[in-house]
Amino acid sequence: MDENRRLPTREPVGVHESLPPGWSVDTMEAPDLDDVLAIEEASFTNPWTRQMFQAEVQNVGISYGYVLRTPGWSVAAFCTIWVVLDEIHINNVAVRPECRGGGVGRMLLEFVLRLGAGLGARRATLEVRRSNLAALKLYERLGFAIAGARKNYYANPVEDALILWKESLERPPGSEGAGAT
Repeated sequence: MDENRRLPTREPVGVHESLPPGWSVDTMEAPDLDDVLAIEEASFTNPWTRQMFQAEVQNVGISYGYVLRTPGWSVAAFCTIWVVLDEIHINNVAVRPECRGGGVGRMLLEFVLRLGAGLGARRATLEVRRSNLAALKLYERLGFAIAGARKNYYANPVEDALILWKESLERPPGSEGAGAT
């Protein structure tokens, strides 16, 4: 993968500081895709394909993919986002079934939100199945609020998506003036 796909060259200060010892968040790369796809298929009834993930990681400057690594897992969770103007759009996030309920998803999302804020994003959005109560609870704890719905957005089974927004992202200390490069 192109070296420019690593974390932005002006990575905001403090985005890694809250991770437990031995945990890391790294840019999603081709060798991660087998693990990412296994998590994706275990998590969703209509999973993304390898080609969809490859397109995300190749959309340099807009799309960013991250994996969270723990001492026990080379990929415990992943997240893909778009950073467009002053917004983060969280496109896909999933946690390995064995790691759910242990704070892995929260840690990865907190990282992504801090990173986006340090790159100049002021707010974040995502869609979630109306029935995904565990995810809704997590997103609400992170400060997201329901702002609307998309009728029949999901397939297999057909279900509405709730549109959530977090209106105010906090910049990590020392990130003033940092921006996407």
